[in-house]
Amino acid sequence: MSRAAQSIPVIDLSASPASVGAALLDAYERIGFAQVIGHGVPAEIIADAFEASARFHSLPNAQKAAIALDRNHRGWIADGTAVDRSSEVVVATKPNRSESFMMMREDAPDSAEVRAGTPMAGANQWPALPGFREAAVACHDAMRDVALGVMRLIDDALGAEGWIMTSLEVPTTWFRMLHYPAVSAGTPVDQFGSAPHTDFGGITFVAQDTTGGLQVAQTDGSWIDVEPIEGAFVMNAGSMLHRWSNGRLLATPHRVDNRSGRERYSCVLFCDPHMNAIVEPVPTCVPAGEVPKFEPVRFADVVAHHLGAIYSQHGAAQHGAV
Repeated sequence: MSRAAQSIPVIDLSASPASVGAALLDAYERIGFAQVIGHGVPAEIIADAFEASARFHSLPNAQKAAIALDRNHRGWIADGTAVDRSSEVVVATKPNRSESFMMMREDAPDSAEVRAGTPMAGANQWPALPGFREAAVACHDAMRDVALGVMRLIDDALGAEGWIMTSLEVPTTWFRMLHYPAVSAGTPVDQFGSAPHTDFGGITFVAQDTTGGLQVAQTDGSWIDVEPIEGAFVMNAGSMLHRWSNGRLLATPHRVDNRSGRERYSCVLFCDPHMNAIVEPVPTCVPAGEVPKFEPVRFADVVAHHLGAIYSQHGAAQHGAV
């Protein structure tokens, strides 16, 4: 069902639902990370997204700035502009060495979410690149569907009886196409592609290239390299899944330390609850006679805290980069 790869479990999603659910709980109780195979996303969809990302990031900065990040958190995030001041892992003092294109769930102006005033509901910004939008949307949709399927398995494995999935009927989804430039050997040790952090949402899926650099924290203070596996998605839990599970499933700190001398690319799908969802521990995860470890929170308030900690567009950290 699962096997070890550089200490990070590998889970085959094509196995029986019960065995996959058990493997997911085991991985996220122990380390909070896994690599998943057997997810069914065609390789060409991922390849097309990486090709589109490379084309976008090769554009002159002035051209990318035409779709600079907006108040709905969509568009281009320039290299060296993000300092994750909301990180609970370390106090970040240097900006991340990465740039990215960010899109979210597409909401038409007359959609129910926009009409209701749902925070950050709206349309994406798109560069004038042939085929870019189509490649990004196809990859977003495919990875979102895998993420929702995994969340159903986790809901079942926790005995939540739909408690989690109710918050994901209209999920908040983010798709981030990241480019990490090559850095010199003399780069300070506290300069990261993505500084140590935990993700603040539900669950994260990462398609990474062969460069490496993604690392996961261990309880003894050491870091494990997440070695690239062809066709696999790296998957980690965020703080909302940690909260739903009453602390049982771990939101593990991670970072990107790209000292390979090569550029690094990744495509990341964040699958989170609806902005107006109230997230609190699943009753079946709270032992009889005990009180929940976490108070209920509105997801939009969590988002506002993290995005507002760094981006002027939001009033003053970034969604975790991997």
